Formats: sequence, C-alpha cells, structure tokens
Amino acid sequence: MSLREKVAAALATPLVQNGIIVVIVFNALILGLETSSTARGLAVGLILSLDRLCLTLFVVELLTKLYVHRAGFFKSGWNMFDFVIVGIALVPAAQSLSVLRALRILRVLRVISTTPTLRRVVEGFISALPGMGSVFILMSLIFYIGAVMATNLFGAAFPEWFGSLGASAYSLFQIMTLESWSMGIVRPVMVQYPQAWAFFVPFIMVTTFAVVNLLVGLIVNSMQDAHNEEAVALTEHYRDDVLRKLEAIERRLEARG
Repeated sequence: MSLREKVAAALATPLVQNGIIVVIVFNALILGLETSSTARGLAVGLILSLDRLCLTLFVVELLTKLYVHRAGFFKSGWNMFDFVIVGIALVPAAQSLSVLRALRILRVLRVISTTPTLRRVVEGFISALPGMGSVFILMSLIFYIGAVMATNLFGAAFPEWFGSLGASAYSLFQIMTLESWSMGIVRPVMVQYPQAWAFFVPFIMVTTFAVVNLLVGLIVNSMQDAHNEEAVALTEHYRDDVLRKLEAIERRLEARG
C-alpha cells in the first residue's frame, strides 16, 4: 500500500472524521465567544490563538485531501464547498474588514460536508430546486396579482400598507406568514372595507396552506429519493463486496483441489 493510500485510509477512519466535527463545533464556540465583550476582555489572546489553531487544522485537512485526491479533489462539490469556506478566512482582509471577519462563522457549515445525514438533507434540497422554481414562479404570479388588486382596492385608505405595488407585496408577504395579519392589517382594513375578508382569506388559503405546503412536499420527496438512492448504492456495494469474497473463497478451494 502506497503512502497516498495509507493517508486516504486514515482520513476515512471514524476517529479522524469525528475529530474534524469536534474541531468545527469547537471553532463555532470560539467564534461565538468573540462576540462577547466579557470573554474578549478576559482572554482575547487565548481566543484568537485557538481560532488560528482551528483554522490551521482545517488548512492541514484540505492540503491532505489535495495530496490524496490531487485533481480529483476539485471534482467533488463538497470539497469545493470546504475549499471556499476555509479560503475566506485566509484572505488577508479578513482580519480587518468586519464583513469578512463575520463570514468566518461560515466555517460551521463545514459540519454539513462531514456529516452524511446532513449532506443527504442538503442534496435533497438541491435536487428539489428545479421543481421549486416552478412553484416560486406560481407564487410570484399570485403575489403580483394580489398586489395589484390590493393596491387598487385599499391603497387610497391605507397607503402605508397598500399605497404602492412594493408596499402591497410586502404586506401580503406578512399576511402569508400569518404574522400579525389579522389584528395588525386585515381587521383595520375591514373597518373601512367590511368585505375585505373576501380578498384576504382566499389569499391566505392559496399561499399559506396550498403553495407553501407544496414546497414542503417537493423537498420531502426529494430527500426521500436521495435516501432511497443512497440505500440502493449501499446495497449494491455490499453485494459486490460479498461476491468478491465468495469468488476469493472459490479460487482458494479450486487451488486446494
């Protein structure tokens, strides 16, 4: 076994994988402590040193993967994800610009690439995006129609909520989320327009209870499909492994015979 194969096998061990997850979680806690003025006052030097240590471990891990996979490293979307997340912290301006410093917390997202169950969730979400695009188009059409109608119906009396197309769209979005929709918007409107419920109630039924649930259903189905594909792949892997072992046993028996 070559050195590269030994390093690859070491990277795949549960000890190393779990150790990386521990470092990611620990680094998240350190970055959280940086936001506390009390913690910074007591041990700012220690916090920065531990943060740099975690970053060093991430860089070593990426360099090791580059050594093992070489050009194949960049063929994996998850490897590219890790590369970008860690690379943000290595930008020289990251230590001076507050925006880039704030982006360091994105390192916590690396726990997704190192945890198979979380990867399955993200992959299911990504595979649902094409179907979600159609739903978003439908939602946009409903919002546009609703915003035009609301502006024409209620804009004159309630310009702060429905005085323009943008204001109406934002108010309708608030209504869709059911955040203070009744006492905050709809009931005041109904004081002047008693029949306004005939507009708002169907809008809520269509957007909140139909279209949003359709989005949830698409994501759930995509995650289930991703889980089934993974189960099939594992089954085929175990089957091939069993067949190889049986063939090896058969060859040994034939050699002894």
